[in-house]
Amino acid sequence: MTAARLAPGVVALALLAGCVGSGQDELSQWMSEQRNQIRPRVQPIPEPKRFTPQAYNQAGVFDPFSNQKLTQALRRESTQTTSNAALVAPELNRRKEPLEAYPLDAMTMVGSLNRGGQLVALVKVENLLYQVRPGSYLGQNYGKITRIAETEVLLREIVQDAAGEWIERAAKLQLQERAR
Repeated sequence: MTAARLAPGVVALALLAGCVGSGQDELSQWMSEQRNQIRPRVQPIPEPKRFTPQAYNQAGVFDPFSNQKLTQALRRESTQTTSNAALVAPELNRRKEPLEAYPLDAMTMVGSLNRGGQLVALVKVENLLYQVRPGSYLGQNYGKITRIAETEVLLREIVQDAAGEWIERAAKLQLQERAR
């Protein structure tokens, strides 16, 4: 019985031994033929450009580190700062109104009234209703009401731009109709 068990194993080994030698030779021969046929194509590197040095002439050129140049730059900057400060200075010296504590996007215009020939806007903030007139202040950017129409409130805001300078910009608060 043990010989019957070993017979399939011996046959499998004999078959494997017959396959080993023939495939390797053909594969090695094909690889050497491919290596001999392929020639790499390398393009030559272009010649570097010739550098021609230039003479440095200091005559007529400003010294970037001179005291005169620094003084001019500081004087220019101080005049810009004072003109920007003049725009926001009156806003800093006045007393703040209650609606300046809220951002403009937290407010909604819900209507307008005509009081004595002058339009008054109704503004809602945190479920409280406020009456505002031209000259009143809204929002956190020193927003002063310039005009009130039936459907919108126009404001002039003073904000800082990316360079840190104070500029004026227009803003509006439009009438928000209630969804039914």
